[in-house]
Amino acid sequence: MQIAAPCVVSLSWRLEDTQGQLIDELIEPLEFMIGGDDLFERVEEALIGQETGFSATLHLEPDQAFGAYEPELVCFESRSLFGEHVEPGMQFDGLPEGATTEGMPREAIYTVTEVYDEHVVIDGNHPLAGIALVLALVVRDVREATEQEIERRSVGEESLFTPISAPQAGSDTLH
Repeated sequence: MQIAAPCVVSLSWRLEDTQGQLIDELIEPLEFMIGGDDLFERVEEALIGQETGFSATLHLEPDQAFGAYEPELVCFESRSLFGEHVEPGMQFDGLPEGATTEGMPREAIYTVTEVYDEHVVIDGNHPLAGIALVLALVVRDVREATEQEIERRSVGEESLFTPISAPQAGSDTLH
């Protein structure tokens, strides 16, 4: 079956930064909807018209993947808002209750980057924002999308390649 919207593709991949550092590797295929919201536009463009067995290596600039890094999405909050066991790498869905930072999106996923005695540095950027990526992918299977998948515009599985629009400073919602 030729890849065309709407359909579902099973992909395996190896994702690296442009220095060759491994970011993610998927050996067991994962399904994605073509013509929906599951893949970056650049990845879909490379897949359209291809079939099972197709492989490609794509260079994705930040604007084709997780967006530019926005320093205005980094802020400080009081350590007391995070409890006793806060450490770098932890992620929180939204700002903690009692946050005082003005203009930060309330509903973004925030990553703790630094912890100090009095405050915590949190970052609302996607962890891969601002990074050019090299994606080596293989199409393992192609099938027709179900009506439910077409309606939902997704196979319903979140993955590393599910497009996430970076929140904009001053916005109240994650796009």
